[in-house]
Amino acid sequence: MLVRFGREILQVVPGRVSTEVDARLSFDTAATVARARRIMALYEDAGIARERVLIKIASTWEGIQAARILEHEGVRCNLTLLFSFCRAVACGDAGVQLISPFVGRIYDWYKKAAGAGWDEAANAGANDPGVKSVAQIYTYYKKFGIATEVMGASFRNTGQILALAGCDLLTISPELLAQLQGSEGPVQRALDPAAAAKAAIHAVTYNESSFRWALNEDAMATEKLAEGIRAFAADAIKLDKMIAGA
Repeated sequence: MLVRFGREILQVVPGRVSTEVDARLSFDTAATVARARRIMALYEDAGIARERVLIKIASTWEGIQAARILEHEGVRCNLTLLFSFCRAVACGDAGVQLISPFVGRIYDWYKKAAGAGWDEAANAGANDPGVKSVAQIYTYYKKFGIATEVMGASFRNTGQILALAGCDLLTISPELLAQLQGSEGPVQRALDPAAAAKAAIHAVTYNESSFRWALNEDAMATEKLAEGIRAFAADAIKLDKMIAGA
């Protein structure tokens, strides 16, 4: 059914479609690889070139290792639920095609954690915590020639979008697109490869233990990853029930 949806979308859009591996497989590398191969085989049986399909996988350690295997097989991956720098670095090391950092969900967490002390103006634009996360990842990738595409996602307002102008890709809701269309203000590039190349940063790498420790030390990333996987899994269960009852 998911592949059928993807095929319909590809009749409308000229680019790529992402099809998600069941979130309940997020901590099982072998099962994720098997499901991804099955999804890709269904697309290819339908005459869809694999270059037009991204397999969407949660950016757990196991998911990233699955993506490493799949990328070697020519299956392009979109690593989602990405809320931390360590996961972006690991995705780059794995040769992942694309990552989807969730700007708005990072913003939501910090705003909720601050409570009454949250200062919206002080945390807007380039100072937005979600924007800062994506900007850090983009700068690191461009500085060190990492080919993985950065696609900012889950925006809450147009200010976040404009603060990431120049990012490889942005996925924007129809509502926010309409707001941007209705605006006549100037749009200046905020992220630039030339500026990133001059950044005074050092390359880092993570093995499994250091990756898990870095994630453990980041309460926001740990909580949002778990929350996202639970929500996606709940949706999968609902879908299973709908199909069973059809």
